[in-house]
Amino acid sequence: MKSTDMARRDREIKRARKREMVLERKSQREHRSAGDYINLLNEHFFFDDEKIYNIEQSEDILMLLEGMKEDIPDKQWSSVIRKAVKKTGVKQRDAAIRQLAGMGGIDIDS
Repeated sequence: MKSTDMARRDREIKRARKREMVLERKSQREHRSAGDYINLLNEHFFFDDEKIYNIEQSEDILMLLEGMKEDIPDKQWSSVIRKAVKKTGVKQRDAAIRQLAGMGGIDIDS
């Protein structure tokens, strides 16, 4: 085996170990950040260019909102909702924000 092949193999092994360590650290985190909730909410949304369809029907979204209320300060709740909806790129953002805020009991005016 050539030295370049051995070096490449060593780099691949190091990358795999680093990925495992990063995944372990992420799974050990007890609390999620605001960015984590933005990404998770966005993943759970079912949407097209116009609107988000599954806000009121999804229990997963409700559970995420409840977890968010426990993990992050209340002054960040409305910005997380706004940014998660904005990330979808739908045209009816205001309606989706009002639905999510109403569902989670969150005041969006603050």
